[in-house]
Amino acid sequence: MRFSPVIAVLIALAAGPALSQEVAFGGLKADANAPVEVTSDSLSVNQSDGSAVFKGNVLVVQGGLRMQAAQVDVGYAPGDRSKIQTLHATGGVTLVSPTEAAESKEAVYDVAAGTVVMTGDVLLTQGESVMSGQKLSVNLRSGTGQMDGRVRTILQPGTQK
Repeated sequence: MRFSPVIAVLIALAAGPALSQEVAFGGLKADANAPVEVTSDSLSVNQSDGSAVFKGNVLVVQGGLRMQAAQVDVGYAPGDRSKIQTLHATGGVTLVSPTEAAESKEAVYDVAAGTVVMTGDVLLTQGESVMSGQKLSVNLRSGTGQMDGRVRTILQPGTQK
């Protein structure tokens, strides 16, 4: 039986909660050495503290991984403003790979560590499977992750012929 995405989300939200669930990601892997491309409507740079803020329709691309948000604050490596250490995305964050998508209120992408932590009403879709929680931690190098905080899930078994 197939459900529309809206019905699937409603069913997932009606399911009983769990505290934590490990998640395997086939598509949420990224090469931390690949260039990070950021596009936005505006960029503000503060030379005194070395901060940079991208605002408006922000799109961050690294290999096959795409992150969209209203705003992204850039954190540079200590002592080296040429190396991005973290990207803190806020304002309706979407993280997309060729096979998976996740939404949340905010996310912190630690480029050097190859991790993304999404928080606030996280919704993850993997094909027809849907999972929700309050925090999703993803290791982009290993393709593994963990969902925490009132985890609710609906898993779709394979289609039968």
